Amino acid sequence: MLSEKLHKALNDQLNFEFYSAHAYLAMAAYCTDENYDGFANFYLIQAEEERFHAMKFYNFLSDMGFRATIQPFPEVKNDFASLLDTFKTALGHEKEVTKRIYNLSDIALDEREHATMAFLKWFIDEQVEEEATFDNLIAKLERINGDSNAILMLDNELASRTFTASEA
Repeated sequence: MLSEKLHKALNDQLNFEFYSAHAYLAMAAYCTDENYDGFANFYLIQAEEERFHAMKFYNFLSDMGFRATIQPFPEVKNDFASLLDTFKTALGHEKEVTKRIYNLSDIALDEREHATMAFLKWFIDEQVEEEATFDNLIAKLERINGDSNAILMLDNELASRTFTASEA
């Protein structure tokens, strides 16, 4: 049985995952406007993953006998200085997600809520992958250092990214 504290924290994370999807849509819109369709695709897929994550929380709450409450969220950042800025912003966001997941895990551990601990393990593993992905892309963009041919190659590479729920 979930405590009210844990229920609220899980519900807050559900809403933060939806917020994350909007943040990535804003980054996709920036990339589209700059004619970087592959980078836009990367962020559109990222937004889809975040909605999938939100629904995992929604379904978990429902399975545990609790109602999800959908809440408004703050406005997302829409203006970026560069592609690199979008990725640095995204990495900072993912670090915040990691912090929040760890906090949820701490609450579940303190309350000895084993079902929630098992549920959150997937998200802990996912966050390692998310941060590594953004770290890697930041390193590539910094190495590229504005080389238009290299940016075009990376744009083409990111255009092939797809969403598969089993991998998200």
